[in-house]
Amino acid sequence: MQPSRKIASNIFKGSLGNMIEWYDWYVYAAFAVYFSPSFFPSHDPTSELLDAAAVFALGFLMRPIGSLVMGRYADRHGRRAGLTLSILIVASGSLLIALLPNYQTVGIWAPVLLVVIRLFQGLSLGGEYGTSATYLSEMAEPSRRGFYSSFQYVTLVSGQLIALGVQIILQMYLTETELSSWGWRIPFAIGAAGALLVLWLRLSMDESNQFQHMSTSQRQSAGTIRALLKYPKQILTVVGLTLGGTICFYTYTTYMQKFMINSVGLPKGTVALINFAALFIFMCLQPLAGYISDHIGRRPLLFFFGIGSTVLTVPLFWLMQTTKTPLMAFLLMLVGLILVTGYTSINAIVKAELFPTEIRALGVGFPYGLTVALFGGTTEYIALWFKQAHHENYFFIYVSLCALISLIVYWRMTETMHAEWD
Repeated sequence: MQPSRKIASNIFKGSLGNMIEWYDWYVYAAFAVYFSPSFFPSHDPTSELLDAAAVFALGFLMRPIGSLVMGRYADRHGRRAGLTLSILIVASGSLLIALLPNYQTVGIWAPVLLVVIRLFQGLSLGGEYGTSATYLSEMAEPSRRGFYSSFQYVTLVSGQLIALGVQIILQMYLTETELSSWGWRIPFAIGAAGALLVLWLRLSMDESNQFQHMSTSQRQSAGTIRALLKYPKQILTVVGLTLGGTICFYTYTTYMQKFMINSVGLPKGTVALINFAALFIFMCLQPLAGYISDHIGRRPLLFFFGIGSTVLTVPLFWLMQTTKTPLMAFLLMLVGLILVTGYTSINAIVKAELFPTEIRALGVGFPYGLTVALFGGTTEYIALWFKQAHHENYFFIYVSLCALISLIVYWRMTETMHAEWD
């Protein structure tokens, strides 16, 4: 076991790279309200956002492929090698979007190129989750795995916060016309520039002891589908764990911004501030929840999320629809995020504790990536589709039912905190 200071240093380096990757990913969602007319010109703002959300969802379709390819790579060549490769891919995609010509300049090629780039980024991000979750959990002390692995969502949310912070600053200094015309390109360029620092940090990370100590027979079967299929129960558990969690997470983060603007009627600047404040508190709750899980187990937190999201999602959104007060909108969003904390803070370590070292990155990443592609990535699109059909309330029921399915999985699964690691 490495010294605590060395462990913290490696986790910081891995987490910071995760932050940049997710910043690049969420910049798209945060600035879609500005750049969507540049690629999907229409007289209906909801239709423009719907088209932009469709591209966001398409990027998720590459995540299972990315988790398959990158997970296999990380299980065979090391966690550090996989994490370094992923940051290069997603950052180059961000730079390409910053330079991409609009519809008025190149016509249909503008949205086509945007789709290709987002698919490219989705490939990288698909591999990032499983490899990052594996690295953080393997680097942590056994008694603090929940605490350390919670930093995956600390950095994930911090990436979104930075994206929102950049948005707030640009809203202060640029006009609406300037943001829609060229200002939206700035955050994509920032993400690409940040990759240079992250690349240096990830090259200096240590490899995990679990990977280094794999036996010859383990290395021969590492990262293969054949090895993964020996754990069908664990695969289904990951799918069930992820289903409700990913839908609720994207509902209360990426879609919430559009909901407050389109359905509640709050100004864009006010919505950005509300999202920033709520997500900051959400980020700070992750290590606390992870620490608690190291003492009472993982399942109590999963039950907190599953029961709360099943029962309270519909009432929370109904109340949100009726409020015009920014403070009330903030409080309602915060309640939803507190519930989601029961999932986000520990989902990575729970999944990592299900698989042995030689298949851990692939086992965590592939079923997760597949579930997120089918359900998480389509959350915003489904919500906007229901709104366009004038049945937005049906979407809230859909979210509650998915949380209920995950709750059933939590009820049937065993506690993973005491799992033996090889």
